[in-house]
Amino acid sequence: MYSLQFTSESSSNGMRERDFTVGEVPGVLWSPLTAADRAPLVLMGHGGGTHKRWPAMTGRAQRLVADGGFHVAVIDAPGHGDRPRTAYDEQEIAELYRARAAGEPEGPIVVRYNAQLAERAVPEWLATLDALQELPEIGTDGPVGYFGLNMGTAIGVPLVAIEPRITAAVFGLHWPDALAEKARRITVPIEFDMQWDDEHIPRESALALFDAFASKEKTLHANTGAHKELPRFEADSAVRFFVRHLGASVAAPV
Repeated sequence: MYSLQFTSESSSNGMRERDFTVGEVPGVLWSPLTAADRAPLVLMGHGGGTHKRWPAMTGRAQRLVADGGFHVAVIDAPGHGDRPRTAYDEQEIAELYRARAAGEPEGPIVVRYNAQLAERAVPEWLATLDALQELPEIGTDGPVGYFGLNMGTAIGVPLVAIEPRITAAVFGLHWPDALAEKARRITVPIEFDMQWDDEHIPRESALALFDAFASKEKTLHANTGAHKELPRFEADSAVRFFVRHLGASVAAPV
């Protein structure tokens, strides 16, 4: 079992920001600056080609911390951010760029590559969650959520399917091909985002993945616009979703 090592700390905009490593996996933990009590934890998965400090990640963390009082953790996925790429990573990325330049569908390549990344990333997330729950401000009995779109969904669905500590999740913007079977194992509340005019993911594909979740409570958020035009207000909706299902800050144990 790997322990969590903090490597730097700063604060701004009411947030405490701490870089950490779990083994060789780098991450960042955002927390309320003035909170004295324990609070729920939200794990966030970043999108393909980005990293733990991508503007979308820091922006969503700001909302989750400021409006929900949560701790928020992100780790770099394999081959992303501060992590080296393998020969397989380079091969798949080159194939993606080739298909994009040729005007060929990107979906089959992204689905295949993301499935392989998930096999590597899920054990890393499990180790990270174990380590984070050793922190007194999080604890082993506090509620945990997961928030990930695009590649964050490709990694998050198999993670949530096997991890009972995660009791609510926000997913979206991905194909069902490698995920539908795992989605059928998920029964926790789900919020799911899709773009009605997505140029990469057909409507029927997005709807098929939403339909696959076995959750009794699952909500579909469909917005007009292209793949990268998800409205920013969906992040606010995600905060409300997690407040509803994870609750607010909880008192520290005596």
